[in-house]
Amino acid sequence: MATSFFPLLVICFLLFHGSLGQMEQRREREGQPRRLREQSECRIQSLSALEPNRRDEAEAGVTEHWDEDNEQLQCAGVAATRYTIEPKGLLLPIFSNAPQLSYIVQGRGITGPIIPGCPETYQQFEQSRQSEQERGQRYNDQHQRIQHFREGDILAFPAGVSHWCYNDGEEPVVVVVVHDTSSQANQLDKNLRRFHLAGNERYQSEQSQQYKREPFRRQESSRSDNIFNGLDVQTISEAFDVPIDTARKLQNRDDKRGNIVRVENGLRVARPPRSEEEEERTGNPNGLEETFCNRRLRENIADPTRADVYSSQGGRLATLNSHKLPILRNLQMSAERGVLYRNALVAPHWNMNAHSVVYVTRGNGRVQVVGNQGNAVYDGELRQGQLLIIPQMFAVVKQAGNDGLEWIAFKTNDNAMTNPIVGKTSALRGMPEEVIMNSYRISREDARRLKYNRDQEMQILSPSRSGSQSRGRASA
Repeated sequence: MATSFFPLLVICFLLFHGSLGQMEQRREREGQPRRLREQSECRIQSLSALEPNRRDEAEAGVTEHWDEDNEQLQCAGVAATRYTIEPKGLLLPIFSNAPQLSYIVQGRGITGPIIPGCPETYQQFEQSRQSEQERGQRYNDQHQRIQHFREGDILAFPAGVSHWCYNDGEEPVVVVVVHDTSSQANQLDKNLRRFHLAGNERYQSEQSQQYKREPFRRQESSRSDNIFNGLDVQTISEAFDVPIDTARKLQNRDDKRGNIVRVENGLRVARPPRSEEEEERTGNPNGLEETFCNRRLRENIADPTRADVYSSQGGRLATLNSHKLPILRNLQMSAERGVLYRNALVAPHWNMNAHSVVYVTRGNGRVQVVGNQGNAVYDGELRQGQLLIIPQMFAVVKQAGNDGLEWIAFKTNDNAMTNPIVGKTSALRGMPEEVIMNSYRISREDARRLKYNRDQEMQILSPSRSGSQSRGRASA
């Protein structure tokens, strides 16, 4: 009896682990992380609009940092940075311990993510000019693919993938970057750690300016050189098989340009014309082309024709999730782009499965956020250049000012979902009239108004006549 029981136990054990493996594979296919996101402590009694509190000057641009020790950023498990890159400016190669989404607020340029193990598919041939004997020879440069970007693009970079960025336009490039430091891809602590492959950030930190609004408590830890500076110069020389002088130059010890340098004669690299790349992106992806090496890392979210919700009187909303950009499934992040016309509103709602990091790109508006105790944790104006954290489940409503309101929201889930309180698909719209009547002690007529007055609108609400009259009386 005992001898027959043991093989049965082994079979059950193998079947259990086989089914568990299938569940893990299914979760990966569906974009679910193997482990739940590490929970952050969120003791949010009040929220505030955040602005960068440190500014680092470089030769051809500026890097601005939001304070990572701010409890709102820690609650969301994110870190935020803003880069301004001047024309012909090159952001030197960098990688970090957390996945990131970058939004191009302004300008255009090119970027080159270097994905390990992928082939160098871009080739450049030039005539040699060294001597008459060498005139028939060609110099061959090969590198991984380069992507153009423009205003309104979202760029997605996994943790540990190095990349650079170059401004080939005529106006400064402004990029807002949000890192998800609570991602499962980050197995270090929740601090954002940037690793530089070139440059000397010590000089940059010496030129930095701290804003007076609040101290930047991580200034010392943020100062760093590139990783070659920590290696022995002889080791570098042997590893690359180059002279010692060349190995020393990799350490950039005497380089005072910072992390954004100027390319005087312009960056000349092999890349397809911008028009050809844009035409390539108009096709409908079927998923077969999304292999590891050629997966898309870019998508434009500001194009009005790609809006998911549009109101001729209110504005528009566009979402970018892992169904539209599959790389986001690995990053476990998504984005939302919003445009509100004068005095229009985004219907009161809550984010069901994600924190939301809202950055205002243009205009201004009033934002109200309510916590689980029914108290307003934020009620104020949000202006261009400011950041606001909307914690998961907290109710929020945005209303544009006289100049309208535009924003980009970074969300900590690759398929973030919202639940509106007002409008055609809202929570109140789905309730029976009797439930609304008894919940708020109102008449059936009032309950029907609550359900159906905005029945033709979804998430974007045009300015109401009663609201306009109320604002007029208040201003008078």
